[in-house]
Amino acid sequence: MKKTLFVFADGGARGNPGPAAVGFLVKDNQGKVLVRQGKYIGRATNNVAEYMAVIEALGWLKKNLVGPNRSVDVIKFFLDSKLVVNQLSGVFKIKNKNLRDLVIKVRKLEQAVGGNTAYHYWSREKNKQADFLVNQALDEYNP
Repeated sequence: MKKTLFVFADGGARGNPGPAAVGFLVKDNQGKVLVRQGKYIGRATNNVAEYMAVIEALGWLKKNLVGPNRSVDVIKFFLDSKLVVNQLSGVFKIKNKNLRDLVIKVRKLEQAVGGNTAYHYWSREKNKQADFLVNQALDEYNP
């Protein structure tokens, strides 16, 4: 049976740019939550924060799920950023140099994790858990 992981990720900034954070959760085939994580990332735009959420999630997968007997066949990302989904899926070109650099990081992490990675648009209303983690990290950050 193929091992599929479901990653729900979000990034956000208060102000654009402004204080930013990421949040993600990873579920297995049975719907069991393997990790819930939110992290303050400093000052960033909303788009950068969305990409950083993918990078943080892939980094967690690489650290925790790569190695002997820990293979993943399919990773399905669910994001509420149409821009990021379409850019990572190859539908939209990436004109912004900063975003292109982030895509390079994403591609390297995808290779390190292995498996087939797909990105899907998931409305903000459906992505409430990841959005909650973003806001929790931003609320904990108090300049």
